[in-house]
Amino acid sequence: MQPPSRHRRHAGLTASLVHLHLLHHAGEAPIFGLEMIEELGRHGYALSAGTMYPILHRLEEDGLLRSKVVLARDGRRRRLYRLTPAGRRALRAAKQKVRELFGELFEHE
Repeated sequence: MQPPSRHRRHAGLTASLVHLHLLHHAGEAPIFGLEMIEELGRHGYALSAGTMYPILHRLEEDGLLRSKVVLARDGRRRRLYRLTPAGRRALRAAKQKVRELFGELFEHE
């Protein structure tokens, strides 16, 4: 049996970071999938639509995001996601945990 690939070994950590990015951006302004694929790409994440949209749907099913379909300027329909009050609470709690972790990680540098 082969060991898991480097990608699979870190998939859970990467997924958690992607979720935090999505919640953060959705708290600042409505987001849509392609926009977030491009934004996360600037941070070194390589996500396909086949990965991004299930994540957004799952965050919505979990009550952290709410979506609505709007008509874009080019006439196409686009699903926009916003942070819900539960998502805001979850993001606030996660930010506190990240602060604590970063404090420990960089305490002795």
